[in-house]
Amino acid sequence: MTGRRSLGRRFGWLWASYAVSSYGTGFGFGAFPLIAVLVLHSGPAEVAALSAAGRAVGALVAVPLGPWVEFRRKRPVMIATDLVRFAALMSVPAAFALGRLTFAQLLVVSVCVAAANIAFTAAGGAYLKALLPPKDLLVANSRFESTTWSATMVGPPLGGAAIGLFGPVTTVMADAVSYLLSALGIRAIGGTEPRPARSGAPRLRAGDLLEGWRHILTHPVLRPLFFNTLAVNGLIMASEPLLAVLLLNRLGFAPWQYGLVFAAPCVGGLVGSRLARRLVARSGQHRVMRTFGVLRACWSAGLAFVQPGLPGIILVIAVQLGLITCCAVYNPVLSTYRLDHTDPGRVARTLAAWSVSTSTAIAALTAAWGLLAAATGPRIALAAAGVLLLATPLLLPRRENAPRNTVEQAASLT
Repeated sequence: MTGRRSLGRRFGWLWASYAVSSYGTGFGFGAFPLIAVLVLHSGPAEVAALSAAGRAVGALVAVPLGPWVEFRRKRPVMIATDLVRFAALMSVPAAFALGRLTFAQLLVVSVCVAAANIAFTAAGGAYLKALLPPKDLLVANSRFESTTWSATMVGPPLGGAAIGLFGPVTTVMADAVSYLLSALGIRAIGGTEPRPARSGAPRLRAGDLLEGWRHILTHPVLRPLFFNTLAVNGLIMASEPLLAVLLLNRLGFAPWQYGLVFAAPCVGGLVGSRLARRLVARSGQHRVMRTFGVLRACWSAGLAFVQPGLPGIILVIAVQLGLITCCAVYNPVLSTYRLDHTDPGRVARTLAAWSVSTSTAIAALTAAWGLLAAATGPRIALAAAGVLLLATPLLLPRRENAPRNTVEQAASLT
C-alpha cells in the first residue's frame, strides 16, 4: 500500500486548505519577534513576553472552546477560526501603515491567533477522525506533517527576502491571506455533517471543561506522552525568541540568514514524515514513539555554541536538521495514537485540553527563559534548555499497555 493513494475528494480539499495556511505560516515564520526587534526595538525580555503572554492568555480564552467545539459541526468552526485569524493578522499591517503599531497590539493579536489555533486544532482533529477510517489516519497525519515541514522549508527564506524588499509586515499580511484562502477551501469540502448529539442540559458544564484532561490523565500511555510533550515543546519553543535575539542582535545575522537556518533543515521533516508509516509497520507505534522521543531530545544543547558567520549557520542548520527529522517521525505517530485512543464523542475536548496545556507550558517556560536570558544572556539560557531536554525521555512510557478505546479503532494501522 503506497502513501500516495487517494483519500478522497473531501480530504483533498482539507489537505489543500491545511497546505495553504501552512505555507502562509511558513512565509510569516518569526514575524512577530522580527517586528518586535526591528520595528519596536524590543529586548530579550519583551520578545519572550510577547510569545509567552500571547500563548498563555490565548490558552485561557480557549479553555471553554473544547466542549463548545465538541457539540457543534466542525467545518463551520474551522471556517470561523480561519476568519478570526485573518482579521486579527490583517490589523497589524493596517496599524503599521498608519504609524500606530504598538507592542500592546502585537500582544492582542497573539492572543486572538493562539485561541483560534487551539479551536481549529480541536475541530480539525475531530473532523479528520470522522472523515477517514482508522487505517488511513497515519497516512493523513504524515501528509500533514510533510506539508508543515515543506512549508517551513520554503516559507522562511521567501519571507526573509520579502521583508528585505517590501518591509517588516509583508509576511504578516501574506499569512493573513492564507487563512482566508483556507476558509474558502474548507467551505469547498461540501457534504453534510450531522450536528453532534448531546445528552443532558445544553449549557456548558464544569465536567465538559475537564473531560479532555480526565481522559488524558487516566490513560496509562497518553498521560506520560502528554507530560513529555509539555516539557519538550515548552523547552524547544522557549528557545525560539532567545535564538532570534542571539542571531539577529548579538551575532548580526541578516533576516534572510535567520530564515535560511530554519528553512534548510526542514528537508529532514520531509524525510521523517515519509518514514513514519514504514517504521510503524515494522516496529509498532510505541517503539517508534519511544525511540524518536529519545532522539529528538539530543540536539538543542548545540545551539548554545553558535558563532557568527558561516560556522554559526552550519551549526544551527545541523542541530535543526537532527531535531526536525526526529520530530517529523514522532509527531504524526503521536497524533494518530491520540486519535486511535480517544472516543469520537470527546476528541475535540481531548485535543483542546492537550493544546491548551501545551500552550500554557510553552508560555510559562518562554516567560521563565526570557527572565533567565535577561539575567544571564541568551546563550546561557539556550544551554540550560538544551540540558533539560536531555532529561525529557524519562517521561516517556516504558511499554504499551493500553487498549484502544473504541471498537472501530481495532483495525490495524499496518
